[in-house]
Amino acid sequence: MELERKKRKEIENFGLLDDDVFFDVLSRLPAKCLLRLKSVCKGWCRLISDCIFIKVQSQTLEPIVGFLIQQRFQWCSDDIKIITHIPVELGSAALQQSVFSFLPDDVVVLSSCNGLVCCRSCFPFSDPAIYVCNPVNKDWIKLKWTKPDKEDSVVLVFDPCQDMVDCSTNFKLVRVRQFETASEDLYFSFDIYCSSTGAWRVSQEICYCSDKLLKNKGIYVGGILHWLTDGDEILTFNVENELSWLISVPVSAAQIESDYQSCVGESDGQLYYVMISENGLQFWFLEDYFEFKWNLKYSKTLEVLEEEHPNFLCNLHERVRRRPTIDSNPWMDPLAFRDGILLIRVCAKIFLYHVETNKMNEVCYVSGLGTYSSYLPTVLPYSLSLVRLT
Repeated sequence: MELERKKRKEIENFGLLDDDVFFDVLSRLPAKCLLRLKSVCKGWCRLISDCIFIKVQSQTLEPIVGFLIQQRFQWCSDDIKIITHIPVELGSAALQQSVFSFLPDDVVVLSSCNGLVCCRSCFPFSDPAIYVCNPVNKDWIKLKWTKPDKEDSVVLVFDPCQDMVDCSTNFKLVRVRQFETASEDLYFSFDIYCSSTGAWRVSQEICYCSDKLLKNKGIYVGGILHWLTDGDEILTFNVENELSWLISVPVSAAQIESDYQSCVGESDGQLYYVMISENGLQFWFLEDYFEFKWNLKYSKTLEVLEEEHPNFLCNLHERVRRRPTIDSNPWMDPLAFRDGILLIRVCAKIFLYHVETNKMNEVCYVSGLGTYSSYLPTVLPYSLSLVRLT
């Protein structure tokens, strides 16, 4: 017993030998490692929990740890309350469906940015609210949701590189809505919430566009928000300058004879456009915002994809080229893409596809997410963060 006590004391003293050295070393580690290291000794726990340390450590590029997925009913207005976390390392962790159990209400996930998650109250609701939370430390902030619309697209913007001196965690929310003018022209407007002021305001910027938002989620890349539309364009909004414009997708619908499915994502700090059609699986990245220049990074035909993964895929070309009817779903659907990892649905199964290694892992059946619905689920890439909200 005495020996154990001495060892414990030595470890605690070891953690306090040189705070500057440990600060420099530990602040370079990802949040996943630091969460385990907090239990090494009291000194490390205090250091890792310090707000200045968290601010510095948050500059570290955090890898994706998983995807948050929440199904939707196609013909019912009620929200599905089950939110599933799919870890990218399937061998070390199982699917989790209690990630947001610390919140006071059942919620619908809206957006994820650098470890923070934005949610809203489930419909039907009596006291509609928007939540910004950190599932790691279970911190959360509740905001009034005035004029609630369950189809609102609200995107969280959190840049840990800003306000290095201040210990507070500042973020913004951007709500995009579509309106119609007297002459029946359609345009998007942007409402902005700033945590530092605690108030919403309407941006003066609008963007004329007749297309609808597809999959109803935004991607934050390099200070710019991106929404995929059901046309041949991507809606963008520069959060700092409050400027909006449309970017043409690399391949238009007119160039493809069969049905196709797509999503936008991020890898290596660049915007990606992922498309599946009878021509195969393609990954394009945006090289130039002003010239709308796209480059094809990866491409693989459906036949080759099937040959490489015969245990999972069969007769892809014929099944993908069939255009689904109004009450059916496409055979393959890219759900989300982040850091070279694609979450994809094939028929009634969910898979993780690692682009660079060409590795494919079966995750589960669609029914394993809570229901049998495959209709436009909300899927968000998720990374860890130590930042505090309270």
